[in-house]
Amino acid sequence: MKSLWNDREAKKFAQDPLTLRVYTSRLLGRDASLVMHGGGNTSVKTQVRDFFGVEQQVLYIKGSGWDLATIKPEGFAAVKTDTLLRMAAIKELTDADMVRQQRAAMLDPNAPNPSVEAILHAIIPYAYVDHSHADAVVTITNTPDGKKRIKEVFGDRVLIVPYVMPGFILARKVYEMTLGVDWAKYDGIVLLNHGLFTFADTAKESYENHIKLVTKAEQYINEQKKFSFPNKKNMSFPNVFIGNPNTSNALLTLSRLRQAVSRLQVGAVVALLKDDKRSIAFSQLPNIKTLATRGTLTPDHVIRTKPKPVVIHKNIESDVNEYAKAYKGYFDRYTDGELKCLDLAPRWAVYPGKGVIAFGRSLGEAQIISDIIDHTMQAIVRAEGMGGWKVLREKDLFDVEYWELEQAKLTKNPKPLGLQGKIALVTGSASGIGKACVERLSAQGAYVVGLDIKDGYDVTKEADLKKAVESTVRRFGGLDIIVSNAGIFPPSMGLGSMDPGAWEKSLQINLTSHQRLMKIAIPYLSHGIDPTIIIIASKNVPAPGPGAGAYSVAKAGLTQLGRVAALELGAKGIRVNMVHPNQVFDTAIWTKDVLEKRARHYGLTIEQYKTNNILHTQITSKDVADLVCAMAGPAFAKTTGAQIPIDGGNERVI
Repeated sequence: MKSLWNDREAKKFAQDPLTLRVYTSRLLGRDASLVMHGGGNTSVKTQVRDFFGVEQQVLYIKGSGWDLATIKPEGFAAVKTDTLLRMAAIKELTDADMVRQQRAAMLDPNAPNPSVEAILHAIIPYAYVDHSHADAVVTITNTPDGKKRIKEVFGDRVLIVPYVMPGFILARKVYEMTLGVDWAKYDGIVLLNHGLFTFADTAKESYENHIKLVTKAEQYINEQKKFSFPNKKNMSFPNVFIGNPNTSNALLTLSRLRQAVSRLQVGAVVALLKDDKRSIAFSQLPNIKTLATRGTLTPDHVIRTKPKPVVIHKNIESDVNEYAKAYKGYFDRYTDGELKCLDLAPRWAVYPGKGVIAFGRSLGEAQIISDIIDHTMQAIVRAEGMGGWKVLREKDLFDVEYWELEQAKLTKNPKPLGLQGKIALVTGSASGIGKACVERLSAQGAYVVGLDIKDGYDVTKEADLKKAVESTVRRFGGLDIIVSNAGIFPPSMGLGSMDPGAWEKSLQINLTSHQRLMKIAIPYLSHGIDPTIIIIASKNVPAPGPGAGAYSVAKAGLTQLGRVAALELGAKGIRVNMVHPNQVFDTAIWTKDVLEKRARHYGLTIEQYKTNNILHTQITSKDVADLVCAMAGPAFAKTTGAQIPIDGGNERVI
C-alpha cells in the first residue's frame, strides 16, 4: 500500500488542524481495503473558542452517517475532551448513556452524533488519531493464531487489544490497558477482529504510520502459503449465473431466489448477481458451505450482511426457508426477551459453482453488500492460506447486530416508498405517458427500465423485447411490473379508404407487440413480487370515433388481450388491468396542428377543447402515470381485469 499524501494537495487544506484532518481522512477513505461505506473513524484534538469566547479543548471526531471518502469539516463533531476523559474513568456506562453524554458535551448541538469510539480517541494522547478496518490486518487476526501472527508482523510496536464489544466497553478496556503506559513505545493499536489505530501529533505522520503498518500486514500475507482454488479441471468459468446468457433458465433461477428472499423481507429486494471469475471460483471451494457461514470479516459488517449468507445446496425455496428457521434460532439463543427480531431474510447468497448474489431493499444497499462480499471473499481465501478462516463467536456477532444503538435506529428508519425495490419495464418510454410512468415509478422507489424506438428498441421485433426483458432481470434480479404503453396513432382514414400498410402497422405496434412482450415476460412475472401488467389502452375502446378504425380496433383487441390475460394469469398471482386515457394533450400525437384542427371541428377554442369533459379538467401524462403507480401498488392488490378510464368524465363512455 502506498501513501497518497501529496504536499501540493495538503497545502490547500493547511488552514487549521480540522481541515488537515479532512484531507487525511479522505486519503484513508479513498482505499476500500481500509474503510468501506462509512466504516472507520478519525479525529483531531485542538482548542477552539466557544460561544462565550472561552478556550475549550475539543476532540473533532467523525460524525455518524459520514463517509471518510467524502467527509467535510461539518462532518466532524466537536466534543469537550475533558468530558470524554471523565467518562473513560467510569467503570460502567451503557452505550445509550455514553451517546447522550457525548451529545451533551458537543459545542454545536446541530452537528452529527459523534462516533461511538470518541472516548477511545480521547484516551490516546496525540493530536491526530486514525482508525480503519484494514482488510490485511483484520484478515490476519481472523486466523486460529491471529494474535501470534500480529506479533510476528509488528513485534512490540503495536498494542494488541483482545476483541471486546465496540463502544464504551472497548474504550474502557483500552483505558485500563494503557494506564501509565509509555505511548512512545507504540506505533499503533491492533484491535483483534476489528481494526487498526495509529496516532501522531501531525496529520501526515498519523496517516503514513497507518499506511506503513497496513503495508507490513500485506507483505506478511503475501509471504504465506497461498490457498489454492480448485484446479482448472474441476473449475469452469461460465459467463453468467447457471448457464449461458442466452438461456432463460439462469435468469429464472435468479428471479426465484429474489422472490424467496423478498417474501422473508416482506418487501421487494434488488438481487445483484456476481458471476465474475473470482466470485465463481469462491463459490466452487470444496468446503464452501462451512467456509462461507463462519462469520463476517469485521463485526460492523454484520449490520449490513447478517452473520452469514444462505448457501444454496438443495432447493432455492427450501434452502431460504431453512436459513430463516436457523436465523430465528440464532436470535432465540441470545435474545434477552426484550429485543425485536429483525427480518429473517439473508442479505447474500452463495450458489456453489455458480457465483454469489447480494440482496438489498434498494440498489444502493445491495451494492454496499456486494462490496463487502468482495472484501470478505478475498479475506477468507487469504486466511485459509494462513491456517484457516476463524472469526468471532456467534454471540459476539449477535451483540453487534442487536446492539442497543442499532435497535434504536429501527424506530427512526424512514418508511419505505410505495414501490420500494420493485422492478418495472415500461415500453414507449421516451416521451408522453411512458416517460411520465418511468419518472413516477422511480419516484415511488421502483427500478425502471424503459425501452423505446428512439433508443433502438423495436417492439415489433421479438428479439428486441427478449433482450429488454432479460437485461432487466439480469440487472436487478427479477421483474414485477410491466407498463405496456408503446403505441402509435395512425392518420385518420375511413374504412373504405384504409391504407393496408397503416392498418397492419397499427395492429403490429398497438396489439401484437404487447402480446409478444407478455409471452416473454410471464415466466419472470410468475416469480415477481405482487406482479402486475398495466396496459395503456384508450377511450376509443368504449367510445370509438369515425376515421380512427386502425387505432380503435387495435386498442380494442389490446383490451381483450388484457382481459384474457387476467383470466389466464390470475392463478399465477399476476394482475392485469387496463387504463383508458383520453385527450392527454402533452403526448406526441397531439401536435399543435392536430389540436387546432380538432378544436375547430367542435367549434371550440383550444382551451375549451382541452377541458371538454364532465369535470372540465385537463388530463396530463403525469395524471396517467399517477394512476399507473396506484394500480401497481397495494391499493389495487386485489383487482384484476379492470378497465379504468382517466378522461375527466366522457359522456359517450358513461
